[in-house]
Amino acid sequence: MLFLRLVKQMADAEGITETLKANDQMEWVGRMNSCRDRASETVYHQVIYTVRSHR
Repeated sequence: MLFLRLVKQMADAEGITETLKANDQMEWVGRMNSCRDRASETVYHQVIYTVRSHR
């Protein structure tokens, strides 16, 4: 699934690790939410672009 792959890639690129999750859960949640929000926007824009380009 594109969304999950994007979130994983963003988290990896930004160094968001299980160690961070264990040491500072609130920081981890905030950073993961940021990745999820950006991935959602990317997928959303791709869907709109695809739908519009096929009309």
